[in-house]
Amino acid sequence: MAITLSNVNSGAGLQKLDEYLLTRSYITGYQASKDDMAVYTALSSAPPVNYVNVTRWYDHINALLRSSGVTTEGEGVTVESSACSVAPTPDQKAPAADEDDDDDVDLFGEETEEEKKAAEERAAAVKAAGKKKESGKSSVLLDVKPWDDETDMTKLEEAVRNVKMDGLLWGASKLVPVGYGIKKLQIMMTIVDDLVSVDNLVEDYFYVEPANEYIQSCDIVAFNKI
Repeated sequence: MAITLSNVNSGAGLQKLDEYLLTRSYITGYQASKDDMAVYTALSSAPPVNYVNVTRWYDHINALLRSSGVTTEGEGVTVESSACSVAPTPDQKAPAADEDDDDDVDLFGEETEEEKKAAEERAAAVKAAGKKKESGKSSVLLDVKPWDDETDMTKLEEAVRNVKMDGLLWGASKLVPVGYGIKKLQIMMTIVDDLVSVDNLVEDYFYVEPANEYIQSCDIVAFNKI
């Protein structure tokens, strides 16, 4: 099903995109596609870090472009009223933005030379990445267990999601009862095989401070090639 996103270079547009990506790893579907490339190219620069879900998604797409490229067809996405608005595929030329006055501040005026250059560079990167050999990716389900029933599970999940690296994208999660009032965190992640080792991730990030204050152990429940 095609979707439409608006004003992705404005605060309101980024907030909507951040909420949309809260429960999603990609713009559409379960792997990176040309829909992700359309939105990536429409952004005039890297998103501010306070938009955590957009930043997570943006960094992951960045890593894919450098390592393997994105060639999968998407379901269709249109980015409207953006300074770098694009059509569903990165090969199409970006239309001119419409003017929109909001409290006397022109958020969507003409593109500056810097914005045009940045958009052209990202479009070139998308095209070049599409020619690269695709690297393997995997979907991994982890069981992350706390020390006891007094462990703050919100902080435990924050410690997990605070682990960031190229080729790693955190997905959906839920708390699963274990017994005696204890719950474990089940969380999905998508990794680029050439960039991320799950064993190293667990040893180097989960079992050291500050994460090990909340995490007692971590097990791989499922590991599937995408």
